[in-house]
Amino acid sequence: MIRFLKALILLPVAILIVLLAVANRAPVTLSLDPFSQDAPEFATQLPLFAVIFAAVMLGVVIGGTASWLAQGKNRKSRRQLRRETRQLRYETERLKSQNAPATTTLPATVSSSPGPRF
Repeated sequence: MIRFLKALILLPVAILIVLLAVANRAPVTLSLDPFSQDAPEFATQLPLFAVIFAAVMLGVVIGGTASWLAQGKNRKSRRQLRRETRQLRYETERLKSQNAPATTTLPATVSSSPGPRF
């Protein structure tokens, strides 16, 4: 079922990506020199779809990095809570093991209910 849903979503996305690449094959000039438009220092001819895909990938990487950095506080608190939980479990087990022999060595209790009358 999961594979079917994944295919149902990814197939149209793949078709759209192929259509975008086929429709935008024309070369464009990518220049990284903002001061000289006539003779830029670094310029290259790329297909438009390559520029679009590179921009999308760069955005995903930057967004993922920003999200990862923003979640740093949550990861740190989870590590501390996990450490504290482990310590408390260890302490609980230690206390249980200390008290277990003591409960078995207690003397028998005498019931206060009256016994049978003869």
